[in-house]
Amino acid sequence: MILVTGGAGFIGSHTIRALAEAGQECVLLQRRAPEVPAHLADLPVHAVRADIADLDALLAVGKQYPVKGIVHLAVTLPGSDDDTDPIDASARTLEGYLNIVRAAQAWGVSRIVAASTIGVYGFGNVGALTEDTPLSLGYTHAIPTFKKIFELLAGHLSAVTDVTIVNARISGIWGPGGHLPDPFFATSTLVHAAAHHTDPDLSGFMAPPHAEDALDLLYAKDAGRALALLQLADELHRTTYNVASGRATSNAEVITAIRSVEPNFQLELPSAGDRPQTWLDITRLREDTGFEPQYDTAAGAADYIAWLRAGNKR
Repeated sequence: MILVTGGAGFIGSHTIRALAEAGQECVLLQRRAPEVPAHLADLPVHAVRADIADLDALLAVGKQYPVKGIVHLAVTLPGSDDDTDPIDASARTLEGYLNIVRAAQAWGVSRIVAASTIGVYGFGNVGALTEDTPLSLGYTHAIPTFKKIFELLAGHLSAVTDVTIVNARISGIWGPGGHLPDPFFATSTLVHAAAHHTDPDLSGFMAPPHAEDALDLLYAKDAGRALALLQLADELHRTTYNVASGRATSNAEVITAIRSVEPNFQLELPSAGDRPQTWLDITRLREDTGFEPQYDTAAGAADYIAWLRAGNKR
């Protein structure tokens, strides 16, 4: 049985579905309602309510269910609650991560797959980024900062406990249930507008999107399957993996893919000229798990548009 923290969320939902398709029964850990969400009700999933910062509540889950693996996707970052002292919030964030490792050790779990982010690579890189690429220690944002801290802790704790912690550096994920709008890239906003025949609202991004802006984009169903493979592989030879498509996809390519499904989508983004492209090398993931993306941009656009037109909000 696999415990998935944040299992009701965007990437977590797709991870649980991929694990179920691989024959695994899952426990969905969430801080709020203890019910299985409707979109996962067809799966062999158990929902429990617990906060990872509450060690006693977390350990109680292992008394109720025979957890043998953990995919850790949930994290409450400092700054997400304006009423919390930032020092206390930082302590809570770190303690939640450590509690997951404490629980794994108590339950005899040998592997945790923990979500990291493409953001740890920072900005200014060009070409393929491997997991051995040196990472900057400069501060840019709370998310990559704490993910880098967690990766360092993972290395130490893997060395001094019986638990192996695998860092999954997740790229730009889009698809059913995704963030709308996503402040970092425009893909979901563009697909949503095409599905509903509306003009996309491009005002809420960290930087105005241009046609040549590119990111390593991975469809959500592929991301869930990659994380499931990392948890279920008989043997892994490394402890850090890029979870990505292995290529850069520009906004112009996204628009072309959308038009293959919805020809009337006529948005033209402004050009910024040639821009350097960066993507995540997935050689390790391929070699150790056999992962290959099943959705290219056009297939993802078709699937996502169908999902939205079926009445789903995002």
